[in-house]
Amino acid sequence: MSVLGRLVPDGRSHPQRTCVGCRVRAAKHDLFRVVVVGGVLTPDPRGRMPGRGAYLHPALVCLELAERRRAFSRALRVAEGPDTAWLRAVFEEREVRSAEREDATRDGSMK
Repeated sequence: MSVLGRLVPDGRSHPQRTCVGCRVRAAKHDLFRVVVVGGVLTPDPRGRMPGRGAYLHPALVCLELAERRRAFSRALRVAEGPDTAWLRAVFEEREVRSAEREDATRDGSMK
């Protein structure tokens, strides 16, 4: 086991991060990173923005857990919990698209 992450079959390690919602460790590239810029919760898809970041599975379940636990304010070290409405909209859209793809795949495979 590598200090920075988990070893994969090719022998390289991948950085691990913990989801602030469900508290499950996952590969950094599987999680959605957000930072606070000027008091506003901002997406950081490349993981390069300065400041403290919080990682989250791109799922409504994890977002709801993070909101309920007030995990964003704790992880990002801000006094007030940031507004997560836009993040909720992004995750809802993502889940709708995923469900539509599953339906299309299911319909296509039944023909």
